[in-house]
Amino acid sequence: MSMGRVTSITVRTAGKGFVDITERISRIVADAGVSEGLTTVFLQHTSASLLVQENADPSVRSDLEAWMSRNVPENADYAHDSEGPDDMPSHIRTALTAVSVSIPILNGRLALGTWQALYLWEHRRSAHDRHMVVHIA
Repeated sequence: MSMGRVTSITVRTAGKGFVDITERISRIVADAGVSEGLTTVFLQHTSASLLVQENADPSVRSDLEAWMSRNVPENADYAHDSEGPDDMPSHIRTALTAVSVSIPILNGRLALGTWQALYLWEHRRSAHDRHMVVHIA
């Protein structure tokens, strides 16, 4: 017996910063035909994260990025630097945030607030293909 619907998706990032994935996840929820339930998005990486955050004022996201850069700087004498100076800081940033987010489904839609969106937060400087698993139950 199936206990939900599972979908894998890939999102291409342009490098450090936020990618709004709300619409993409919303389409998956709509296609699932679930009127009430739960959506869980799991990011299969250790140098990027998921975040529910304000969607109206882009300065919120730039302030978050600036805060993270100040508190988890590159070139801080990390032992793990085999992939470059942004590698270990990316792992720390992921450890401070989340790779999994659960959002309720109400009336067939993500139950996000008016000013909320779901973002993939890329912590590496270069572009990456980021893989996620979306589970709807």
